[in-house]
Amino acid sequence: MKITKAVIPAAGLGTRVLPATKAMPKEMLPIVDKPAIQYIVEEAVASGITDILIITNRGKGIMEDHFDKAPMLEETLEKAGKTPQLNAIKDIHKLANIQYVRQIETKGLGHAVSRARSFVGNDPFVVMYGDDVIIGDIPATKELVDAYGTFGKGVLGIKPVSEEAIKKYSSMKVENIHDNVFKCTDMIEKPQRKEDIFSLYSILGRVVLPAEIFEILDHTKPGAGGEIQLTDAMAELARSSGMTAVEFSAKRYDMGNKLGILQANIEVGLKHPEVGEDLRAYLKELATTL
Repeated sequence: MKITKAVIPAAGLGTRVLPATKAMPKEMLPIVDKPAIQYIVEEAVASGITDILIITNRGKGIMEDHFDKAPMLEETLEKAGKTPQLNAIKDIHKLANIQYVRQIETKGLGHAVSRARSFVGNDPFVVMYGDDVIIGDIPATKELVDAYGTFGKGVLGIKPVSEEAIKKYSSMKVENIHDNVFKCTDMIEKPQRKEDIFSLYSILGRVVLPAEIFEILDHTKPGAGGEIQLTDAMAELARSSGMTAVEFSAKRYDMGNKLGILQANIEVGLKHPEVGEDLRAYLKELATTL
């Protein structure tokens, strides 16, 4: 079955990057000249997704405005002859069929995903974590969607992390199938003891799930942090049906982390056609003073 639906949970408060996120959603923080959420939506579209549901919260209406048409701004740019700027914004509202629903209470990622039940129906779907911008020659979501087409099971986008970092993420019990593709039979969210760590592979930002995940979420109890964890629900799915895991090739940036934001702007900026050359020269000059 072709996967055409994606869910982007974007209801978090962005507390790790305050005060920048006091009034602006972290998903709208820019990477050079585009907000983080646009990179995620563009990745979805490049992977064959046509319908997107963004899970929002109070104070995040600016994301809806960004993906809406802006007739007055477009008219102003056209009259001023600012064609490049006009071209950069005029088709944003055409990227995909984007819908929104609020997560009234922030009870965790699993609770946020459960709000997508009526949007998803009985179809498999992609979850694209709103904190994670993933950029590369091959869209990470496409790699996961392709793996679903091959194996017909839920798919996890994974990367290895340090033993210290694994305590903040999740740990996968995996067995290599071939190349960058694994079988996953168990997982744990935020393992605090060394004996609880299955491996240093963690889910980083992308998963493909069957619709049956909603029935599992219905009886998933609060886990780490007192929240309903999507990882706990996926662990049940992995233990019962098995899941596929793909170590995606693209680079992931954590936009809920101050260093991640800086890294994204520097690395994307170096490749940007307008500022890349000047930024490279500046960094080389700066490096001599460090």
